[in-house]
Amino acid sequence: MSTERRAGRGARSASAAGPARFLAAALVSVLAALALALAAGVPARADDDPAAASDAGSAGQRIADALRTSPVYVDPAYRSAFPPDEQRRLAARIKKSGLPVRVVVVPLISGDAWGGDPEKMVDVVRYRMAEGARKKAVYMTLSTNEGFLDGYEFPRDGRYEAFWGVAAVGHQDDMKDRSLYAKFSRALEIVRSGDGREQYEKATADLHDDDPAERDGGAHHRGGADGGGADAGPSPLLLGVLAGSLVAVLAAAALVLRTVRRRARSSARAPFTSPRSVFATARTAGVRDLRKRAQRELLAYNEKLLAHEPDEHADSDLLQLSLDAYAAACTVLDEARDTPDLAGVLVLLHEGADALERSEPAPRSRRKARAAAPTLPLCFFDPLHGAAAERIRWRPLGRREALRVAACRECSAAVSARRAPEVLTHRHDGRRVPYFEVPPEHSLWAATGYGSLTEETLTGRVLRGDFTRTRTSRTRTTRTRRGR
Repeated sequence: MSTERRAGRGARSASAAGPARFLAAALVSVLAALALALAAGVPARADDDPAAASDAGSAGQRIADALRTSPVYVDPAYRSAFPPDEQRRLAARIKKSGLPVRVVVVPLISGDAWGGDPEKMVDVVRYRMAEGARKKAVYMTLSTNEGFLDGYEFPRDGRYEAFWGVAAVGHQDDMKDRSLYAKFSRALEIVRSGDGREQYEKATADLHDDDPAERDGGAHHRGGADGGGADAGPSPLLLGVLAGSLVAVLAAAALVLRTVRRRARSSARAPFTSPRSVFATARTAGVRDLRKRAQRELLAYNEKLLAHEPDEHADSDLLQLSLDAYAAACTVLDEARDTPDLAGVLVLLHEGADALERSEPAPRSRRKARAAAPTLPLCFFDPLHGAAAERIRWRPLGRREALRVAACRECSAAVSARRAPEVLTHRHDGRRVPYFEVPPEHSLWAATGYGSLTEETLTGRVLRGDFTRTRTSRTRTTRTRRGR
């Protein structure tokens, strides 16, 4: 689960106000508490869908079996990055600490046994290990943001502060580009010290100035969690009516709500990846790996075009756009020098693939569905997040006007929770800024928002020379400065 989604839940919990809403929350909370009590000795399921649990079962069982003999499980794919001797050293350190820590290092890929979600993977493993709801355990995994780690503590309100402490490792300067052994060892030290929140605050101190949630929305979250709305309580009249038969219910509800509020306050500033961090693969693996990915996707798209046999009734304009998109992607890839340009290659290929699919004739019902829900571009905030899920209203910090942009689910949740979404950054005038803050005359991507801010296709703009013109403009500016 992403930290944005956690923060969103915390904000919604803290926003309850008024006697009626308080009473409803209390009754629901008591029922939830009873359900948890009954389930205390029952293993937690990762998914209510038996088919989904079955799909992940064999992989989860393999990990669970390994964890019964060693607290460290590393998938063979990471053998070179996390050699067996280092695995044994980390396992020895965990056993010596006496902590219920388990380290699971597996590839996290969309479409795998747990959909690329580390938390779902942990839930599956816990179910396979028959761990009850109150079984103490700390799981450390790789994060979906490369270079970072995720921590999961059970019970959720445990004393190790693993959620914060493990997240802190990815933000510590001395941990950048360190081995997996070094990072998990540091995470173990923080969990053992029990001051994960303090460590996290320290590690991210230099990032708070860049977090709009801190500058603009932070007070909103704190007010919702600690302020008057949620603490107003029921009116004296309602308390009088309920004083008899419901007094025990309200007492239990008060305890539950105290826990909910405490978690809401924690969620208001859950661990985040700074907008300056960019997408983790680009930041950690570098531009070279992203270029290889763009090359692979370009070749795959070329093969798709070669294998495609257009229908005689195919839309010729869309078919031509799919071919032009390939040419435009080749142009950008040849001249790409940084992450924003390479992201542009992926956006162009997405545009071409969509045009190719829509070029084929479809039944009337499908044509209506296409018209009602047009294909969205990749995520405005960072195209490397993948396809957008919806268009949202977003107001840039310091501006009055709002924009309608395409956003992935994670970024949409972050904006809804008044948090800073993770954005793609670009170095401009010697400092790293969100790519959309680069003057539009210097960046085609800033001018178009990778397709979110314009009705014209990116393919058309690249082929008419807009991308080359921005390159020329930047080159001339650099030469002028050198001449001075």
